[in-house]
Amino acid sequence: MDLILCHTTADFDALGAAVGLTRLLPGSKIVLTGGSHPPVRDFLALHRDEYPLIERRSVNPEKIRSLSVVDTQKRDRLGKAAEWLDLPNLKEIIVYDHHLGQESDISATRSHISAVGATTTLIVERLQQQQISLTPAEATVMALGIHVDTGSLTFDQSTPQDALALAWLMEQGASLSVISTYRDPGLSLQLQQLLTEALENLEYLCLHGYTLAWVTIKTEGFVPGLSSLASELVELTEIDALLLANEYAVGESDSRLTVIGRSQIPKTNLNLLFQLLGGGGHSQAASLNLRQVDSQAILKQLLDGVKTQIPHPPTARDLMSSPVRTILPETTIAEAQRILLRYGHSGLSVVDTQGQLVGIISRRDIDIALHHGFSHAPVKGYMTRNLKTITPDTTLPQIESMMVTYDIGRLPVLENEQLMGIVTRTDVLRELHQNSAVSGSGAFSPFPVLSSESQSLLTNQHLGLRMELQNKLAPQLWQLLTTASQEAEKRGWHLYLVGGAVRDLLLAEASGTLMIKDIDLVVDGFHKSADVGAGVELASSLQQLYPTARLEIHGAFQTAALLWHKDPELDSLWVDIATARTEFYPYPAANPEVEASSIRQDLYRRDFTINALALRLTSPRAGELLDFFGGLLDLQARQIRVLHANSFIEDPTRIFRGVRFAVRFGFQIEPQTEEFIRYAINSGVYDRTSQENSRTPALQTRLKTELKHILEAPYWKSALQLLDNLGALQCIHPTLKLDVEVLRQLRLLERCLRRFDPQPTLIHWEMRLEALIAHLAPEYRAKVAKNLQLQEDSIKRLQNLASAQTEVMESLPKCQSPSQVVQLLRQYDLPMLILIAVQSLQEIRHQIWEYLTVWANVQPLLNGNDLKKLGYKPGPQYRQILDDMLAATLDGVIKDKTEAEKFLAQHYPK
Repeated sequence: MDLILCHTTADFDALGAAVGLTRLLPGSKIVLTGGSHPPVRDFLALHRDEYPLIERRSVNPEKIRSLSVVDTQKRDRLGKAAEWLDLPNLKEIIVYDHHLGQESDISATRSHISAVGATTTLIVERLQQQQISLTPAEATVMALGIHVDTGSLTFDQSTPQDALALAWLMEQGASLSVISTYRDPGLSLQLQQLLTEALENLEYLCLHGYTLAWVTIKTEGFVPGLSSLASELVELTEIDALLLANEYAVGESDSRLTVIGRSQIPKTNLNLLFQLLGGGGHSQAASLNLRQVDSQAILKQLLDGVKTQIPHPPTARDLMSSPVRTILPETTIAEAQRILLRYGHSGLSVVDTQGQLVGIISRRDIDIALHHGFSHAPVKGYMTRNLKTITPDTTLPQIESMMVTYDIGRLPVLENEQLMGIVTRTDVLRELHQNSAVSGSGAFSPFPVLSSESQSLLTNQHLGLRMELQNKLAPQLWQLLTTASQEAEKRGWHLYLVGGAVRDLLLAEASGTLMIKDIDLVVDGFHKSADVGAGVELASSLQQLYPTARLEIHGAFQTAALLWHKDPELDSLWVDIATARTEFYPYPAANPEVEASSIRQDLYRRDFTINALALRLTSPRAGELLDFFGGLLDLQARQIRVLHANSFIEDPTRIFRGVRFAVRFGFQIEPQTEEFIRYAINSGVYDRTSQENSRTPALQTRLKTELKHILEAPYWKSALQLLDNLGALQCIHPTLKLDVEVLRQLRLLERCLRRFDPQPTLIHWEMRLEALIAHLAPEYRAKVAKNLQLQEDSIKRLQNLASAQTEVMESLPKCQSPSQVVQLLRQYDLPMLILIAVQSLQEIRHQIWEYLTVWANVQPLLNGNDLKKLGYKPGPQYRQILDDMLAATLDGVIKDKTEAEKFLAQHYPK
């Protein structure tokens, strides 16, 4: 007998999952282990015969072969049926659940646990995989399970998977009228009476702009449907969080306590709080059942826990962009438009000569003025003067209210009448969206491409991301970041770990062993006291604390770097510290012009979403993860997505970085990003900008750096093939393609490098690049090498390759003896011979190979000391003598020292 167990007080999700599971396990039966929710009870009163339900008391335990448990991982939620889990005749125990982060006490042989909105969704996915169809009755109860547990896809834990599962169940014939009847059946008479009582006794507390309420109701016995009562209380009172406690007696001496928790406050997690007392659920909906406890003490413990979780609402100081791009009232409309275009703003703040705000002009105002031909007019004639402003401490709810009330798209932030920053609608929407995403598991989970540690990190990031960082990083690296954050806090600045280090942290498998070699830190604090040199100042202070580090300062880019080389603790580590900045490319492929800005603008200037993540290291919100552009979702989708459409036009090296990341992580380049790449390459913009500008660093030094990263990596072949598929090798030269001949030459090159330079003494990535360039027509080779600023010997080698190859190909077949081969080839160094070999026919290549493996290693049987002992006076003739003896040795004329001395006496008598 195969049984499917629903937890006590079964809800529609447990029942729906169990019904679906009977189709996956033909012949299995469903056991309701102890009652059900009132709507489930009413539903089964009419539909029980549609499903294979049996009573617990009718089960013969000796005949049970397997148990499947749905919607729980706890034994105590199975009532007396939990005893069956210990039966010796069981062959299998399978658990299906959607509550992450719970410690299961069921010894399951298999577990299927994923962060979806309903357990039923997990079963639907398996039914779809096996192409199993349902009856309308089965589809209906399963759809009810998803509807009720996700609030018809409105609860934060809802995921796209739940929506897809519901759509499929509708295709299977789920009855919408039945779903409508039982999804929200209303409150029973008893619950209506308790609702009145609860409303009269509800206690409130306002904290950080949120309203928390709690109430205790006493009843004579257990009351089913308390979760519906809790939901009704939240809806009627519009509170942000609720704790509903129910005390009741069982018999004369046994007291029970049930607590239902609901929260709509971002970043709270009731599941964690309730688990501490043996309960659990979701981050925003949880419950517990206890017996013979002090109910008020339990309620106070939970209340205190919720208080500690309630976050401080973001303020204008956290949201605003700073410093603000400002113009004077006399600035012309045309100049204002140029500034908007350069920085991508939707409006500009207008200040007087004392720096005080006098107005704001929007893009729409400027467009209208231009339309009417007033490009020469000053902006003061078009700007808005009646302004609403806020202070740095204005909270997000207040900002949102002002924007809605006055229909304002941007609010200047003033402190002591000075313009400190500006908050736009985009800032508010981004923050609200981020809170929504973080508050529930739906946006970040399931996360199948990440390790289990990273899944936990994402799910509970607002409570433990900083601790996760500490656990994952090597202790000495964590100490360095801690010291840096403390130095930043002393100066009133924010400090962020940004870019690839955050990405690698999220992808890391191990704990406590991650030793990142390249770290980027960004200082953001202009609204406090930081200036343009904040990054340099912080780096200098750290260098005093770490005197073994070398400090490098790059003033043009407002950055500093700390470098350790083979340090006993930090090994070879590179830490870049920059002030938050924005950048502007004066023309494609140029070096960007940078200006101080905010952390948001700093992240926006980066290449791909997975590299535009930031982790705040400083208090009070240490551990906060900034993800403004969907980087986490792209990690989930295993894709490389660019931040904006002109990214590759401005900087072609991003194409090479994108390919490198895609191949390194096994990701795909997102389709639209690939379109942007192909458009940039096919547009001819790189050719035009090279002709119009003498300096194009993104096609010169920066391109060489990216090629170095690719060609020295173990995945270089796959990366080159992807670059060729995208047409990106044209960035090196318009005629360069990875055809069959180039691939053959690269394979030969690797054989040569393994055979002739195993240690290695040559720089192998440069040799691969030289081999690529050598495939170009001879007139282009040196020019490309100079453009990429290769080493001087590489440039000369590529410049002389054609003539050297011609000489070898013409002369080598004429050589009649090994000595003639040696005389011809020894004038070329090893890299040149390798390049010639890989481009030559097999006969030529064979002779070069034999020269390098055999003949180049042959030495004359006598040396200079031997000649001196034999009475020959040192002089220029030594060289001729030794050369002739080497030739004779190579050609087999002499085979030992005796024959060498005879040869010497015959050809060079004293």
